Amino acid sequence: MIAIVDYGLGNLRSVQYALDRLGRPCVLTADAGAVASADGVILPGVGAFERAMANLRDLDLVGVLRDVASTGRPLLGICLGLQLLFETSDEHGRHEGLGILPGQVVRFGAGLTVPHMGWNQVAQAGASPLFESVPDGAYFYFAHSFYARPADADTAIGRTDYGEPFASVVARGSVFAAQCHPEKSGPTGLTMLDNFCRLCQGGDHAG
Repeated sequence: MIAIVDYGLGNLRSVQYALDRLGRPCVLTADAGAVASADGVILPGVGAFERAMANLRDLDLVGVLRDVASTGRPLLGICLGLQLLFETSDEHGRHEGLGILPGQVVRFGAGLTVPHMGWNQVAQAGASPLFESVPDGAYFYFAHSFYARPADADTAIGRTDYGEPFASVVARGSVFAAQCHPEKSGPTGLTMLDNFCRLCQGGDHAG
């Protein structure tokens, strides 16, 4: 069973609908025990970084998500869920994230229209089971004003150009994340989600 973390922010139903279409068992849950016992975890999210972290703390999910990552169970962050995996964010001040991945989240530079919204390409910068049967340069749907700067450049396995290249897909070990919305990206996005679901069935968890 895959747990989709419900912490009060995000397009939870669209992620659940995508997994339902794929025939992958999943549950929307805010229960720390259910997340801790899941075969894999999806952390979606749309909204403010600070509020998201406050909600995760209030639900006692911060330690659970860190444990999921440290024990090698597949974890997938989507959009804000990607940003929460990093150490800090500069959104409305400086705020601590989950610290699962080293690096910070910053706003797009001056002169760019924000949010970065619509379809854009993901250039694959590294091999990953997440990209199996996903063409290099495939288009995905984006909606965000901030992006992650991983401390380790090798963490970025996909890059997208918006003013300058940024890390749009990241992976380390069993932890994966996409700044784009695969659940809103048509058949290609469903392929990426299905690849993650297969990892949750006990496949190769290496990123």
